[in-house]
Amino acid sequence: MLAIGYLAKKTGTKVQTIRYYEQVGLMPEPGRTDGGQRRYGNAELDRLSFIRHTRQLGFSLDAIRELLDLSDHPARSCEEADAIARRQLKQVE
Repeated sequence: MLAIGYLAKKTGTKVQTIRYYEQVGLMPEPGRTDGGQRRYGNAELDRLSFIRHTRQLGFSLDAIRELLDLSDHPARSCEEADAIARRQLKQVE
């Protein structure tokens, strides 16, 4: 399990940003130690890395939320992810 500081360092994300992503629902509520410290696993590390990369590509938080929802529900169609990516491409062009 990873402490929030280590997760922040590993992903290049500020601790405050990780907490914000938790507040807005992009990151799940982490487990906590008896002392109340946040603890994260590899799934959260991967999720935060994905968020960072998509932000660097210019995706909005709403678009990232949609992509994460697709990832969380793999039965949904790939066409939905394609539509989100195409919207982003149009904004970049």
